[in-house]
Amino acid sequence: MRDAISVGSVQKLEYVVPGDKTVPHLYPESEDYRKMPEVFATGFMVGLLEWCCILALRPVLEDGEGSLGTKVDIRHSAPTPPGARLTVTARCTLIDGNYLEWEVEAVDDEGAVAASGVHGRNVIDTERFLKGVARKAERLGAVPTR
Repeated sequence: MRDAISVGSVQKLEYVVPGDKTVPHLYPESEDYRKMPEVFATGFMVGLLEWCCILALRPVLEDGEGSLGTKVDIRHSAPTPPGARLTVTARCTLIDGNYLEWEVEAVDDEGAVAASGVHGRNVIDTERFLKGVARKAERLGAVPTR
């Protein structure tokens, strides 16, 4: 990882919530989820907040590096219907070797904070990580999908 990111660095991301990112679509095989309201699902919200941090890291990663989310402490505090826009802000608050942490927030066009919290990511050697996953999959008899 290059040293081009620093504590205080900010990344923004705008996102319009599509209908297929609502609660009934989170686990469509679950009858309970299919019965829930069509609002942006917390699981997808977490992924959106992570995405903003991934974008922040993209320019500083070296060839062969990637990042993985390793900490999520998020409060989803307001519903967001399909078609509404969220503006996500990620502010880097900690760099400790290959671990980085951000304060994250998603705000809708009415100014309501839809979600906020802390997200942490570790920069990894992608090839080394994937080899470890393959070894674990073999031990478990699992079949990797990629």
